[in-house]
Amino acid sequence: MDWLQAPDYWLARLVIERALGVIYTVAFLVAVNQFRPLLGEKGLLPVPAFLGRVSFLQAPSLFHLGYSDRRLSAVAWTGVALSLAVVVGLPDIAPPWISIPIWFALWALYQSIVNVGQIFYAFGWETLLLEAGFLAIFLGAGPTVPAWPLILLFRWLVFRVEFGAGLIKLRGDRCWRDLTCLYYHHETQPMPNPLSWFFHHLPKPLHRVEVLGNFFAQLVVPLLLFAPQPVASIAGAIIVLTQAWLVLSGNFSWLNFLTMTLAFSAFDDRTFSVVLPIHVPHLVALPLWWQGLILVVTLLVIVLSYRPVLNLISPHQLMNFSFDPFHLVNTYGAFGSVTKKRYEIIVEGTADPAQGDAGWKSYEFRGKPGDPHRMPRQYAPYHLRLDWLMWFAAMESPFRHQWFIAFVVKLLEGDRATLKLLRHNPFPDHPPGAVRASLYLYRYATFEEWRKDRAWWVPTPAGDYLPAIILDMAGNPARLKP
Repeated sequence: MDWLQAPDYWLARLVIERALGVIYTVAFLVAVNQFRPLLGEKGLLPVPAFLGRVSFLQAPSLFHLGYSDRRLSAVAWTGVALSLAVVVGLPDIAPPWISIPIWFALWALYQSIVNVGQIFYAFGWETLLLEAGFLAIFLGAGPTVPAWPLILLFRWLVFRVEFGAGLIKLRGDRCWRDLTCLYYHHETQPMPNPLSWFFHHLPKPLHRVEVLGNFFAQLVVPLLLFAPQPVASIAGAIIVLTQAWLVLSGNFSWLNFLTMTLAFSAFDDRTFSVVLPIHVPHLVALPLWWQGLILVVTLLVIVLSYRPVLNLISPHQLMNFSFDPFHLVNTYGAFGSVTKKRYEIIVEGTADPAQGDAGWKSYEFRGKPGDPHRMPRQYAPYHLRLDWLMWFAAMESPFRHQWFIAFVVKLLEGDRATLKLLRHNPFPDHPPGAVRASLYLYRYATFEEWRKDRAWWVPTPAGDYLPAIILDMAGNPARLKP
């Protein structure tokens, strides 16, 4: 079946697989470092309790066979080892069929983590990695000829990512349509990076041009992914460049890096050879059974694309939604609405609650704004899950976030695993006697304000978020009486 073969995309496959390996490595390392305090047996949202409420078909996961923190660690470290094997190219020097169980294992292991991760894993880039990882199972390796249907399926995936994001903006916040959303976005995004302050202070006419460029990159360019070469490569290059611009302006975990990886499916070997002087080996066709498997997968994706396509054309478009429990074909989108003001939760503790307002010290998070004089850091593609959820929590009552109350209790207990998620613990010797949370309105300092005292943020008190909490004699949280 010669029409299934795409010999001009061997370098594209090589780059996609190695880049996916890097992203999988980061994702599994995040699980190694953060899963236990967030979701472990004694975590903020314990997985065992969650598994008691859902069936396998509702949340497919190996952990239905039994969860323990030790098993989670084994799953995560196995994922790290397998993804590093992909990065260094071990599947390319082994028999080609070896790549199938390796990529399947990566997909199944990460699926098992995501599907029990609850709100801490409810991000679009989780399902995007799973969908891309599923397609990678069938890509092939070594000297085999890449399969043309899979190249097209990767383009179909990046098309849905970009086009869905463009449509959700067009249908969403009015500021996208009047080209003013970027007046606010760099300041109010979940986790600014070192350059976000500078992007925010760009001239407003340039922000309007950015929005227009965004619409072009997300609503026009994706259509060109399916054009003949060199148009498809040009479209892929525009997507890569616009995603790189987003990497420079914010911390969006591995979303932008993964989207760039998917866009590489539009580059043929002639395009890649300009920057990758790698010799393409003599290629051999995939076995017939493998080609048949690719046809089955292609048909499956086509059938499962029905609801995502309906969602794209619906005026009530859903954002970042999975229509099947295995996250095989999903719908995507980002920032349909943009917050105009930034509120931050500042968590404080005191060793002696009897001192009143004296003696309260702030906990510092690794990524989210806190200390106004601390320049925002670059963390992407690494994902600080607790910091991200603190951004969402600031928009609602703390009692709508079970994990936040559990987090405060862990601080009162001096839980070491939880404290490792933070940048600074103001009570290194013993836990605080009480913990409270206050809400602050944060805005970027102007150039003049920054020159005066080198503060990146100007915080303004905006009220109480959570009253002072103590632990009673039974170890349960209770409100501190005045």
